[in-house]
Amino acid sequence: MVKRRTCVFISGQGTNLKNLISHSRDNSFPLKISLVISNNKNANGIIYAKINKIPYLIINTENHNYENIVSVNLKKYKINFICLAGYMKIISGRLLKNFKKKIINIHPSLLPKFKGLNTFKRVLKNKEVKTGCTVHYVNNKLDDGDIISKKFFYINSKDNEKTLKHKTQILEYKAYPEAIIKIFSNY
Repeated sequence: MVKRRTCVFISGQGTNLKNLISHSRDNSFPLKISLVISNNKNANGIIYAKINKIPYLIINTENHNYENIVSVNLKKYKINFICLAGYMKIISGRLLKNFKKKIINIHPSLLPKFKGLNTFKRVLKNKEVKTGCTVHYVNNKLDDGDIISKKFFYINSKDNEKTLKHKTQILEYKAYPEAIIKIFSNY
């Protein structure tokens, strides 16, 4: 199997990155994590890149030239697929054009509900019966691209933002690799 050279974009804890790295060690998994990019120099997820000897880049999105820096590095590492994993910035139109249908994201809600931030707070406020996560292609609108897969669980009366986050992350660790396998089984 030819593994797709993949870059994972992160901003925080990196638990989905850690999960994807673990799956990429399996010969039958279609991705090889070849680069990690973070817009947060304090992102704990960088630790997983270091431990696994994966090149990483910390970008300053305040720098007007950061898109060029990203593009140069994606070429340098021969990246042909991108996974967003808790990346808290909008992807540029230029990157979307160069990686059409090759950028995916995992979002902690059942899209199209609760796009954007503060998902768990809004789920509770809206008295939802169920919630979960969605893996989708990235387009030029926030959390709006074609849906690849969803996983859900039912909310109980004892749930709060912390328990919803924990339950959602457990689903994400299954949903993201399954969606990636689904994408590449169609190639």
